[in-house]
Amino acid sequence: MSENTKTKDQKQKTKNQIIWILFAFLTVFVYFFGLTIPLVGPDEPRYAQIAREMLERSDWITPKLGGFDWFEKPVLLYWLQIISYKLFGVSEFAARLGSAIFGLLTVFSLWILGRNLTNRRKDAKTQNDLEFGTWNLEFANWLALIAASSIGLIVFSRGASFDIILTFPITASLVGFFIFDLTNSRKFAQPQPSQNSLFTFHFSLFTFYFFIGIALIAKGLIGIVFPFAIVGFYYLLSWKLPNKTFILSLLWGMILSLLIASLWYVPMYQANGWKFIDEFFIQHHFQRYLSNKYQHPQPFWFFFLVLPLMTIPWLPFFFASIWDFLRSPKSKIQSPKSKDQNYNLRLTIDDLRRFAFAWMLVPLVFFSVSGSKLPGYILPALPGALILTALYVDKFVQKSANRKYALQLLAFLTFFIVIVLLQFAAPKYSSQDSVKELVAAANKNGYSSEKIVNLYTVSHNLEFYAPNRLVRNNDGTQKRYDDFSVLANDVKNSIDGKILVLVPHKDLAKVLTENPSIETKFLGDNGEEAIFLVKAK
Repeated sequence: MSENTKTKDQKQKTKNQIIWILFAFLTVFVYFFGLTIPLVGPDEPRYAQIAREMLERSDWITPKLGGFDWFEKPVLLYWLQIISYKLFGVSEFAARLGSAIFGLLTVFSLWILGRNLTNRRKDAKTQNDLEFGTWNLEFANWLALIAASSIGLIVFSRGASFDIILTFPITASLVGFFIFDLTNSRKFAQPQPSQNSLFTFHFSLFTFYFFIGIALIAKGLIGIVFPFAIVGFYYLLSWKLPNKTFILSLLWGMILSLLIASLWYVPMYQANGWKFIDEFFIQHHFQRYLSNKYQHPQPFWFFFLVLPLMTIPWLPFFFASIWDFLRSPKSKIQSPKSKDQNYNLRLTIDDLRRFAFAWMLVPLVFFSVSGSKLPGYILPALPGALILTALYVDKFVQKSANRKYALQLLAFLTFFIVIVLLQFAAPKYSSQDSVKELVAAANKNGYSSEKIVNLYTVSHNLEFYAPNRLVRNNDGTQKRYDDFSVLANDVKNSIDGKILVLVPHKDLAKVLTENPSIETKFLGDNGEEAIFLVKAK
């Protein structure tokens, strides 16, 4: 090879490295950008307020909302929010920071998976070792970029909710298992495995069980169900049984997972007893899954639509990867029955494709038969879908440099569009969905201590923006009035003689009318809801 060719190759390599480094910094910027917009939806403000109340009570165990027990979810998100509150103060940014970090850690976990496979390609001695497929040396970077720029991961990494908090530990756990599975095959194929491979072998298996324990604290029993179900389905697709090493690891591995989970479950049970078991496990695990008790019905095919949409802008490549997988010859889907040890050294694309397919399909089927469906439920299946997508993209970009640059431009444009939307569109939407400005308007008019009730609606957004001011029922839920005359009568007979009322914008005209016994005063309107004062004359 001539000096000019070497110099040209070195410059190209340096250029590629700079591009990937810039993408890494851009990813971090995007995931932290715009976290300060008002909290939206019913979940973000509730979870953020629960963490604030735990911080105020110096209680790291029992979640409460408005002083009432809240046993719907485990505690990991609240712990992350409490730590953020301590570091940065109570704010929207602090409430969402843990989710953004876990989103980035999900991307990083997938990068580690890709990097492990890339390093193995570098170790291959002959083209025969790559008989079943080649690994692009940039595969890890493509996998991370595709994951980071997928709309599903971007959106849920920006929300103060539990879906991304569960997705990261499940991703880390399954990445650990797959690296163990490959390292295990390689270890028994080598008479004298290196110290590095032995360390990877044991550490990756430890990682599998460690993050199962974290997942249990993240969102309950699903944190252990998914990893083992996915691994089991992967073995089934591969037509093989778990080896002795993995079976024996169940003895110490399950103990490790349960010890980590016990950091919260044991003191939680000690503090709350059977009430915790009933509400957390029976009601919010089994009844939520088996019924529509919590009013989230959707058709069976709901997640079969949601999951592909989460892969945008890589949707065409995702569909192509599924088609490519399903049309693969049977001999490629199954492991060969030959006992040729060289096969264990051929780290094939099919190994990862089978694992990614199992990773995607298990949560997809599991939640599709559930009686309760929300878009975020399917997020733990997204990394599997993205691995399949990245494998197809890996082949696609190797055919020409122009394809590579075109897809890098696609990722850049996705990040750019997200930044523009967060800067200009998201604040407008959040101001309409949030009551932050309405409460601020009431405070500005001198009503900063009056109690607040709901009329014709219930705004969970009030939990965070009007803490300690909400009128509640005996079970802790917010007081809602569906008859203005009843509300007016209660105000007239109350000690304070005045109260702030939140009402849907469309119903505002119903209450701003002359009434001989009360006075109404309009204070603010965000286009969706309005706030006004009701005062006894």
